[in-house]
Amino acid sequence: MKKYIIERNIPGVHKMSPEEYKGAAAASNAALNQLAPRVQWVESYVSEDKTFCVYLAEDEAVIREHGRLSGFPASRITEVTGVIDPTTATR
Repeated sequence: MKKYIIERNIPGVHKMSPEEYKGAAAASNAALNQLAPRVQWVESYVSEDKTFCVYLAEDEAVIREHGRLSGFPASRITEVTGVIDPTTATR
């Protein structure tokens, strides 16, 4: 599967309560269960009015379907084509 970064514009997401995050994760998990094994949620980062999520997926179409089913459509989908980190300097 390919790795993707999914950007979602969600006004006020950074102000959500733990219970609201729990509900959002449950909605996402329910959609993932319907689409398995074609897509997997790795983790998400919350910033002001946006989330940035890391997914493993067959293609962009299944990510868009996940957004439709979960109620959290993707604003932007970017395929990850490589990774660099501090150890890259020593290789």
